[in-house]
Amino acid sequence: MQTSEFEAVAALLRDARSILILTGAGISADSGLPTYRGVGGLYEEQHTEDGIPIEEALSGYMLASRPELTWKYLWQIGKACRGAQPNRAHSVIADLEKTKPDVRVVTQNVDGLHRLAGSINLVEVHGNIYDLFCTECGASQSASALLADNMDAPRLPPRCTACHGILRPNVVLFGEFLPPAVMEALSDVSRQSHDIIFSIGTTAVFPYIREPIIRAQGADIPAVEINPTSTSMSNRFRYCLRTGAAEAMERLWQHLSRLT
Repeated sequence: MQTSEFEAVAALLRDARSILILTGAGISADSGLPTYRGVGGLYEEQHTEDGIPIEEALSGYMLASRPELTWKYLWQIGKACRGAQPNRAHSVIADLEKTKPDVRVVTQNVDGLHRLAGSINLVEVHGNIYDLFCTECGASQSASALLADNMDAPRLPPRCTACHGILRPNVVLFGEFLPPAVMEALSDVSRQSHDIIFSIGTTAVFPYIREPIIRAQGADIPAVEINPTSTSMSNRFRYCLRTGAAEAMERLWQHLSRLT
């Protein structure tokens, strides 16, 4: 990869005051988190061991009708992600927040790693898998304690300690709508003008990820894709850095440090 590309993007970062960063599963790959699909994914095959697609198992409908089945796969994902820590990409983004007037992060991920790295101006579009709440009384609970006390799956679904109702993670399951607060936050992001936009580790298939990239292209705002492989949106970016998120963000940070 040409060093000049990193130098050019670092120069844009140096002069930028408002930065929008869109992230997907690829940014957490260097933290050891598996994807649902793809080579090496938790559910690389077409169906789960129960003979249904993972998207159906992790749907709002399935949680309502067969919560023990949804929780079986939630538990598998939680166990696979247990102990994961932010990588260099997450920490560089958090450091940018400290050095720039306006850095906004919109993530599709539910792993909580941006929050753990210290990002504050953050929209977790699909929620956070470690935040639980009771479907009956609404009481909140952390999944961390649940995972810490049980290396093997407990009796599922887990129950609320207050009313014995079924717990669920505070995430948007397949087939569910985004919460109003998230929609409002995304609308606020879309109204803002940004000096540069980054798309990191995402194919940008969701409209709320894709639309800022399309608007940036129309307004001649520099947009940068960080992804090891090309995507259907790659032709809309001014720069495409073909490497992993942690390596790319570390190299950009080094170049930026030399420029400032």
